[in-house]
This record gives sequence, C-alpha cells and structure tokens, in this order.
Amino acid sequence: MALDDAFEVIDKRFHRYAIHNAHIDHLWTGARWAEGPVYVPAGRFLLFSDIPNDRTLRYDETTGTVAVFDQPAWNANGHTLDLEGRMVACEHRGRAVTRIGHHGRREILADRFEGKRLNSPNDVVVHSDGAVWFTDPTYGIDSEYEGDAAESEIGASNVYRIDPSTGAVTAAITDMVRPNGLAFSPDGRILYVADTGISHVGRACPPDIRAYPMNADGSTPAGGYSTFATCTNGVFDGFRVDATGNIWTSAGDGVHCYADDGTLIGKIRLPEVVANVEFGGIKRNRLYICATTSLFAVYLNTRAATSAAG
Repeated sequence: MALDDAFEVIDKRFHRYAIHNAHIDHLWTGARWAEGPVYVPAGRFLLFSDIPNDRTLRYDETTGTVAVFDQPAWNANGHTLDLEGRMVACEHRGRAVTRIGHHGRREILADRFEGKRLNSPNDVVVHSDGAVWFTDPTYGIDSEYEGDAAESEIGASNVYRIDPSTGAVTAAITDMVRPNGLAFSPDGRILYVADTGISHVGRACPPDIRAYPMNADGSTPAGGYSTFATCTNGVFDGFRVDATGNIWTSAGDGVHCYADDGTLIGKIRLPEVVANVEFGGIKRNRLYICATTSLFAVYLNTRAATSAAG
C-alpha cells in the first residue's frame, strides 16, 4: 500500500515511521497564526495558541471539535505541562512564563531577569528534574501584532532556566540571536534549540537547530554547541523529539524529520507554513501540527519521548 502523497521519503530510515494506511487529517481551520500546542492526556484534548487573535483553543479528541479555552490569553505562544500536569505558558503580552495551578488560577513563574522585564517568552519545556526552560526572543514586543510593542529591557534574547526549588531564573544560553523552539533529547543529555534570528539579521544567522550538551546533573549546558541541522525551507520554529531521538520540526513546507545523527530523513508536506508540533493521542503516537491557519494531525509509527524531559 502506497504512502500518503504528503510523505516524502529522503532516507530509507523514514519508512519505519510512516504508516502506510494513515493519512493527514485536516482537523480545523480559522486561526491567524496557530502555535504552541500541548496535549493533556487526562482530558484527551490539545491546547494550542492563536497568538494574534489572543486566544488559546482546545481541540477535543473525543468529539473532534475546537472551542475557545481562554480569551484574552495574554497573546500566549508556547505551552507545556509540568511534572504535576499543570499547564505552563509563554505569554507574549504578559512578558512572562505562567502556570495554571490545580486551583485554576494563573501564577507567574518568571517575568524578570536581574530586575529587568523579559522580552516575550516564546517556547517552553520542563526537564525531568522539574526545571522549566524557556526561550525569550523579541517577537511579542517587535510590534503590536502578537503583543505590545516595546524596547527590550534586557537587550538580548536568551534561553533561561527556572530552578524547581527556588524559582531563581538564570540565563543558561546567551549566544543566540533569537532562540525559539527547544526540546531535550530522550536521555536529557542534549538541549536542542532553534535560532530564528534570520528574521532580524538575515543570513548572518543561519536557520539552525543547535545541540547543547548538558552537564551530568542536567542543570546547565556543559559549554559549546554543535549545529544539528540547517533548515532547507523557511526556518525551524517549534519541534518535538520522539522516543528514538528523531526530531520532528516545523518548516516552511511542512514537517521535517531528522534522525538523531542530524540527517534529514523525510518530510510531511503541507499546504501551509508549519509553526509547531506535538505528540498526542492515548498512545502519544499522533502528531498534531499547527500550520498557520489550521490544525492537522497524522498517526506515526513512533511516539513522544518521555524518559528524561517533557
């Protein structure tokens, strides 16, 4: 049986991840810029952002319907769950990383670094030690479109870590132009971060995903990085790592899949620019895809990485 036409096999390794009778589902359309998906297993739903429209949407996996979860939503972008299942959000307009506690109230985890306001937190991941890692480019303060226009108080775009015990915010990576999507390898030994600084400085900042080795305790980068991959169409924005270490990442022509050695092994071609992806479903083998105005999904022969970081 032939693969869905959306699948492009570049390396034979990609065959094992594409299911031959699975097709791309176009679940919903109506966003202005769909982003920041997170799957909530306890409720079997996906939350995702529509940043310019200042709302968080909820796709119900059991009914196939989409409804507004929160509006206004502080122009929220990236989302994740912490180790207790609480939703953590990156807010452009709030210029903060926040959490919805079990009591349902919004709590600020970080809104400043060394007394200065953050730019506009973009994407977020929680390590297995409970630390919250997030990127802080300027996209939410560059204009009025995705937040409130303002000058950067920090004067740089960094990757930060929020200590799980003290709440202290430290700048973990300071050598990027506009850090964006991020994720840990399944064993937690590598932090992958996309740099979309080409939007501000052009070709002086290639559209790369960098690989930062971590220290043994996983609390800080060990120093230095390698270029994991360079995007061949558009830029890498948000991405996820599967259980075997492959990176499934957004790109200008769909979703690109990279093996853990940095080889582009396949693509899922879509008619809209992809912003972010998330594994969901009961078995965490369904890839949800936020693509500009739409939400797509496809079942894969792999599943989310869960061993070291969420």
